[in-house]
Amino acid sequence: MPQTCCHNRFRICSINGDRRTCARMANLGLLPGCEFEVLCKGKGQQCMIKVNGGTISLDAPTAANIMVAPI
Repeated sequence: MPQTCCHNRFRICSINGDRRTCARMANLGLLPGCEFEVLCKGKGQQCMIKVNGGTISLDAPTAANIMVAPI
């Protein structure tokens, strides 16, 4: 996910990683086409996002596997 951006809402374009990573993302509700809002940019550490009515905290390596586009 981008570290600096003027937008707070994004759409997931793809998720990179092995089967375990992709399955974990799917269990969290993070799937291609899904929209989410960045609540707190992690600045290289954890970032918080709001997706499907819930809040999720992602570490930097996990967030790096999510390819997004601004809405």
